[in-house]
Amino acid sequence: MTSAGTAATVQRLRSRAQFQAVMSGAPVAKTAHFALHRGALDAPREGRPLFPLSAAWLGVVLPKRWARRAVTRNAIRRQIYELSRLHANALPQAAWVVRLRSEFSRKQFVSASSKLLKCAVRAELEQLLGRVLKCPAPPEQPHVG
Repeated sequence: MTSAGTAATVQRLRSRAQFQAVMSGAPVAKTAHFALHRGALDAPREGRPLFPLSAAWLGVVLPKRWARRAVTRNAIRRQIYELSRLHANALPQAAWVVRLRSEFSRKQFVSASSKLLKCAVRAELEQLLGRVLKCPAPPEQPHVG
């Protein structure tokens, strides 16, 4: 809940057509490991709208090529959805896709789901989302891994 008493929710992309519509353009922001794509909510579709609600929509693409272990993909996915929930009120109404575009070093992050990996992922996602948020993220306490 926000201080105003209303909570914004981020809708999740579900269909292949939604993902394709959002990812058809170039990324609007990139970091070392992630790319962020943005698509308009008025994307054409025969008969019904592709995005039926005026809200922020979010999808996640985590190829096995860049995160082999399912536990790693799930940990990254949870970080993405948690940050979108925390920043739901600041996220502009559009369709967004966060795409993993390179691997987190297995030499540096030996465990598939370590606290160190989660902190690194979260910090990079904060940086990525900070480039498109309506208001900047509050300063966060440093993570101790």
